[in-house]
Amino acid sequence: MAATRTRVSSFSRNVSTVTSQNSGLKHGPNGTIFLSSGIPDLDKILGGGFSLGSLVMIMEDAEAPHHMLLLRNFMSQGLVHKQPLLYASASSRDPKGFLGTLPAPASSKEEKTRDHTHEKDLRIAWQYKKYFGDPQLNISSNNGAQQDYCNDFDLRKPLDRHYFSGMNVDCLSIQDSSNLSSLQDRCSEFLSQFSSRNEGNISSAGRVAIQSFCSPQCKYADMEWHMLSFIRSLKGMARSSNAVVVVTFPPSLLSPSCSKRFQHMADTLLSVRAIPDEDKEMAKLLTGYQDMVGLLNIHKVARLNTQVPVILEATTFSIKLQKRRYLVLECLNQAPVDGSTGSSYNTSSGCSGSTKAGTLDF
Repeated sequence: MAATRTRVSSFSRNVSTVTSQNSGLKHGPNGTIFLSSGIPDLDKILGGGFSLGSLVMIMEDAEAPHHMLLLRNFMSQGLVHKQPLLYASASSRDPKGFLGTLPAPASSKEEKTRDHTHEKDLRIAWQYKKYFGDPQLNISSNNGAQQDYCNDFDLRKPLDRHYFSGMNVDCLSIQDSSNLSSLQDRCSEFLSQFSSRNEGNISSAGRVAIQSFCSPQCKYADMEWHMLSFIRSLKGMARSSNAVVVVTFPPSLLSPSCSKRFQHMADTLLSVRAIPDEDKEMAKLLTGYQDMVGLLNIHKVARLNTQVPVILEATTFSIKLQKRRYLVLECLNQAPVDGSTGSSYNTSSGCSGSTKAGTLDF
């Protein structure tokens, strides 16, 4: 008799059989493994977080240091998961002092009081939700032995010192570096710890954070081809390792051709932009403008082991600080048109501008 074949429902969840010993990892489609960005909303937008073995580049805004909000959460999430971290900075000769500004994870009680209704997932019908389980990205609560896959970080509370006082944190200043050889050697030495690609047993994953690469404080800032060669080499080292590399850079200080090459080499490309306080035109256009601190644009999302393109529902999101503590990303909503420039949403006018009340004139 022919062997019976097990029928698989189209609604069955594709769960990888690979089990990781590291609680800070999440398995995705096509054998992809994710690290959390440290921002729950960004993880949902990217489909799970930053892909293991990818290069993430963040374009800075010359007017405000909003890129530091993303970098701090990324670093704090790794330290909470006890993942080794290499941090390189061009803004300080003592980068270890920056670790004291990292945010602390919110307590479980504070997380329960937060309002998460702004990001409900409506793509799955409620009657099939039981087959998928809770769509949250948490592995377990903070009360258990393991940490959440992605924590909510309180920007007002500094991270406890014991998280970064161990031997798993390496800091490097590149402010006075005349070339990139020392940084390349440190990155190569650090990433060599995670060069094993045995996906059946990933015992550890690393994070590399490089702040303000090609900053004018660096003596190599005018050596564009040297910087491009370093980024290309860094991407190759990251691709063959169980680590994620995040690099922030100011595109305004580069030539247009060099900036385009930087963006092309990124697996995931993000940019941040500050919002002027007195932009009255934008205040009329967007709802919740007063609560926004900036804008986040997603230009490219990494997709490893597949050639299927990524189509996001939105590419521009507002950056808000909920209760002045928690970093929140929201889709931009257009404000209702007032009576001076057009019809309001509360009126009953027709779609074609008809004045007949109660009917829709197509």
